[in-house]
Amino acid sequence: MDFSQRLHSFRKKQGFTQQQMADMIGIHVSQLKRYESGFSQPTIDVFKRIALALNMSSDALLFGVSERNLDEQLKLLFEVVCSRSLDFCKWAMFRQQIRKHDT
Repeated sequence: MDFSQRLHSFRKKQGFTQQQMADMIGIHVSQLKRYESGFSQPTIDVFKRIALALNMSSDALLFGVSERNLDEQLKLLFEVVCSRSLDFCKWAMFRQQIRKHDT
């Protein structure tokens, strides 16, 4: 599945119409249609706004599941958790430092 297909699929899963999604990310609906049809690619700034609107990491939007290995999936999960909880992120980094020190 390529970016345009993932964008369409994730938008539908969130229950957004194309117009709602376009309004959320601040672009014209015709531009979103071009992204979903594969005729155009968003700028980095728009791509970031799309990921935020869909409440997902940009990696998940950009890469398919088969394009990632387990280590990348764990890193992605860590990024998502850290973006939601700063305390957890600090704790996880602290634990990592302890493990480095113990070895």
